[in-house]
Amino acid sequence: MANSGPMPLDGKVALITGSARRLGAAMARRLHGAGAQVAIHYRSSSTVADALAGTLNAQRPGSAVAVRADLLDLARLPGLVESVAQAFGRLDILINNASTFYPTPVGEITPAQFDDLIGTNLRAPLFLAQAAANQLRLREGLIINMVDIHASRPLKRHPVYCSAKAGLVMLTRSLARELAPQVRVNGIAPGPVLWPEGDLDPELKKSIIDRTALKRMGSPEDVARAALYFAAEAPFVTGQILAVDGGRSLGGGL
Repeated sequence: MANSGPMPLDGKVALITGSARRLGAAMARRLHGAGAQVAIHYRSSSTVADALAGTLNAQRPGSAVAVRADLLDLARLPGLVESVAQAFGRLDILINNASTFYPTPVGEITPAQFDDLIGTNLRAPLFLAQAAANQLRLREGLIINMVDIHASRPLKRHPVYCSAKAGLVMLTRSLARELAPQVRVNGIAPGPVLWPEGDLDPELKKSIIDRTALKRMGSPEDVARAALYFAAEAPFVTGQILAVDGGRSLGGGL
């Protein structure tokens, strides 16, 4: 059934990287529910991406497409933007959500790991923003970069990932200056809203939750609501990082 509530993003087009699953999918559904047409980017999750696009199109025909690209292949990024612009006739919102995350303890870091973590978390957002800049300028658009609370609070055994996200914070602020006044650029720094894939020790989970001020986990929907805020309710906000972390960033190191 089509959404019958307020549609503040009616007519807007959003490209969300890594949006077949998890946080990206939650943001795609939330922005779509607010009226946006969405491009669901994926690298290898074609079945899941197609299924999500199908669900959204069942609610509103012609409102979603699944688009594939390897974000580490920088030469392909202008084509990704162009494919979305051709599908919908415009691009208003770019959300750099795709990310890789895994430990790289000092003494075991490989060049391939460095290139992958820096590539997905910093280099791809920069070059995709550059590729999308002209389209976004035409629409007085928005870029949202998914950062991390560990951009400012280092996570043990993850120096490359944390460095990449710290770079993404500065990139967010730099792009906000470079692309103003036509394009707003902001970031979202989630805390414990979704556990990493794979096994995670229950005691570690409890320790992480205990370090939040609210003493509980958030959810992907909390992040999706923050994205909708930037997209629909914050026309005078740029260069800002919004922590969606239950107060985790207030203190208490991990």
